[in-house]
Amino acid sequence: MFEWAPSRSLLASIRGYQRASKSRGMLAGCSRRIAVLRHRFWTVVTGADIPLNCKLGGGLLLPHPNGIVIHPDAEIGPNCLLFHQVTIGERGGGVPILEGHVDVGAGAKVIGRLRIGKHATIGANAVVLDDVPAGATAVGVPAKIIGCV
Repeated sequence: MFEWAPSRSLLASIRGYQRASKSRGMLAGCSRRIAVLRHRFWTVVTGADIPLNCKLGGGLLLPHPNGIVIHPDAEIGPNCLLFHQVTIGERGGGVPILEGHVDVGAGAKVIGRLRIGKHATIGANAVVLDDVPAGATAVGVPAKIIGCV
């Protein structure tokens, strides 16, 4: 309970807000306000920009949450791994969808309306502008597929 785990606390505040947003009543309103305050605190501590209303799958892991930026409309599937300085953002009116078990290396940018398939790996500092098939590895600027299962 008193463990220093900023990334877990940040994700817990987001999940708490989303859970309280589905409820009605005075207690739910207080819970939302507390979750917003917790989110603001952990956002400052971690330096991450993850909005309260984003779609996050269960099991998201942020080992070093510093500098992570996620667009509010982006979808992240279950059991994904995002390292520090990752950006998941919009380009041309579309946002990415990361399916389950996707690993994104440090400093990678995933931008635009695209889909990253299950069990895909994005290399460090890669700039992904096109779809990545399931089980593939994408590296480089712009990212190219170098391996596929």
